[in-house]
Amino acid sequence: MEKLKQAHGNYVEGDRFWGREDDLRLFQKKIHEGAHQVLLAQRRMGKTSLMKETARLLNDSYTCLYVDLQKCRDSADAMVELSKAIYPHKKLWGKVMGAFSNIVGTILDRIDTINISEIGVTIRGGLTSADWSDKGDQLMAILAGSDKPVLLFLDELPILVNRMLKGDDFTITSEKRGKADDFMSWLRKNSLQYQGQLRIVVSGSIGLDPILRQAGLSATMNNFPPFELKPWDETTAAGCLNALAKEYGITFLDDADKAIVKRIGCCIPHHVQIFFDSILEACERRKRFEFKADEVEGIYEKEMLGVRCQKELTHYEERLKTVLGPDLNTLAVEMLSEAAITGVLSRKALEAFRKLYIFEGYTGIEAQQEIISVLEHDGYVVPGNDGYVFVSNLIRDWWKKRNALFYTPVLEREV
Repeated sequence: MEKLKQAHGNYVEGDRFWGREDDLRLFQKKIHEGAHQVLLAQRRMGKTSLMKETARLLNDSYTCLYVDLQKCRDSADAMVELSKAIYPHKKLWGKVMGAFSNIVGTILDRIDTINISEIGVTIRGGLTSADWSDKGDQLMAILAGSDKPVLLFLDELPILVNRMLKGDDFTITSEKRGKADDFMSWLRKNSLQYQGQLRIVVSGSIGLDPILRQAGLSATMNNFPPFELKPWDETTAAGCLNALAKEYGITFLDDADKAIVKRIGCCIPHHVQIFFDSILEACERRKRFEFKADEVEGIYEKEMLGVRCQKELTHYEERLKTVLGPDLNTLAVEMLSEAAITGVLSRKALEAFRKLYIFEGYTGIEAQQEIISVLEHDGYVVPGNDGYVFVSNLIRDWWKKRNALFYTPVLEREV
């Protein structure tokens, strides 16, 4: 049996990259075929790990660049982050400095002695809203002229586009839409112009498609087919638990590994890892390294639904507000609470909510359709027999525990 070290919340690669052999093979196949892709998955599914492991394996055949756009606020910021990602590739970096010579001229005489962060600040200070696209075109042309094909990972692009579209007030205006359209059209133009020379992979912790649809910009990504990264199946999740157990000297008794998998329900890799970490800590504290199936429920209730996962699971709620904005998010929280506490977001419950909520610019059905499309896309719910139900037992039970005391099912209210 294989052994596996804990990931502790970080991305994994090499021997620690577990259970994604088929995904890795298919993902690389599409890259070799020259495809651009949108990497789809709910949070903590292992998107970053897949990208990092792919880059590690293909490094000899491709110039691999990983660009994190999470902190970017506009197109110029994105160009700076793209520039910084090229820095380790010295031959290409020299051409980048040539393209930005009018901006970095004041520091060219000491360019080899200052760090990339300072160079980035200098570049950002010289970029304007009028010239970012020209500089971006130059960057893409430099990459396309690389000796090897370029594999460009753009992580958290949805966060950037959502920020450009909605700003701090969560309102889409014609001006904001225009800026987001300019950026996405620039990306589309270059992806088409350098098809084959560039392979671009877009990913993020929130879905890009719902954000673009809200602004009527879906067509800007129609040459990026989706690649979906799904939860582990039960066999893979149990295999991970057993490999971790062997590494740390734990023995599962009475099919405890299967009981863990069943309790989690939806085997998101990070959640499986957190569950094992809770078990390991419990075994170390009591100095007994056997774990029984009848102990699973206690770990689940005390640790997985307790402080250990509070920050992790609260992030789901924060990301939802980022996509929907405060108004629609209020209804979304109610809809999820209804599904968690009653077991299903039923048709009758949806009808009742439409009597309670009125949104400017939406009919009641349109508002609910928008919310449900986001909830389905981002892996919260799936259609059930009489409405919508949670995908993950863990997220459902956490949501229920967080809101049950303050929530009355909508059909029990006096309207």
